[in-house]
Amino acid sequence: MSPNDGTVAGTGEFRLIEAVTAGRKQPETTLLGPGDDAAVVATPDGRTVATTDVLVQGVHFRLDWSSAEQVGRKAVAVNLTDIAAMGARPTSVLVGFACPPDTETSVVTELTQGMWIEAERAGIGIVGGDMVRADQIVISVTALGDLGGREPVKRSGARPGDVVAVCGRLGWAAAGLAVLGRGFRSPVSVVNAQRCPEPDYEAGLRAADGGATAMIDVSDGLLSDLGHIATASDVGIDIRTADLDVSSRLTEVGTALGADPLKWVLTGGEDHAFAATFPAFADLPEGWTEIGVVTMPDSGVTVDGKKYGHHGGWEHWR
Repeated sequence: MSPNDGTVAGTGEFRLIEAVTAGRKQPETTLLGPGDDAAVVATPDGRTVATTDVLVQGVHFRLDWSSAEQVGRKAVAVNLTDIAAMGARPTSVLVGFACPPDTETSVVTELTQGMWIEAERAGIGIVGGDMVRADQIVISVTALGDLGGREPVKRSGARPGDVVAVCGRLGWAAAGLAVLGRGFRSPVSVVNAQRCPEPDYEAGLRAADGGATAMIDVSDGLLSDLGHIATASDVGIDIRTADLDVSSRLTEVGTALGADPLKWVLTGGEDHAFAATFPAFADLPEGWTEIGVVTMPDSGVTVDGKKYGHHGGWEHWR
């Protein structure tokens, strides 16, 4: 391939790295950014919260459904919500990127532009990573966070009598996936919820400061993810559908597609909202809405006191 053919092979690894990192600003927590064998990031708390997610083309995203910039934003967002769900503040991300040699350079630069946009929205920097050759596009993001003196909010702290609350939209990404799967591209607000979540990263901090006993990022579906809290805490959880926000837009889309919007809210994944439990009678933090209660062990996750059936949620290799 010629040096100027517009592909990553023609651009070359090091010129591509320079193109996606040059001139980018870093927060004060980045003591040493891209350019050396490893980055140096400040950890004022003395503890580091870390998480990794891998996104594979054709499994987690499609470039005929989403722009490269939206994919980049989503790759960062899905990691930062895991940090926030621990009650930590995100500080930085590292990116591993793989693609075929004939991938257009513009796809990579647009994708990394999306990563930088989301990182800056969270007040953090991309401090390093790696680029390699592969048969398809693969994005691996490692996110780091700082607890700021707090104890981590784990999945195992819920107790009977606690209230269950959520922060963020539910069901929108699943509705967007259903729309895209039917070959449509509107309503844009619903489709974009699938293409690129816009989490409130401060929600996890507010929950931790507000006394949350357990918390999780809603990535696989509300009932599925609450099931993780129930299992880890050895409790049951009951959700009240009357307290769930089933928006008029979801109802409209459900009617058009012959689908139940409540099912999207209860089982749809990729919204990257937050679910948490709080002590009974606690004042919920700003943006959090009570939707249920923690019950006794062995009662599972129920909806209006009854088993809902399959809780949905994504599970690889299933």
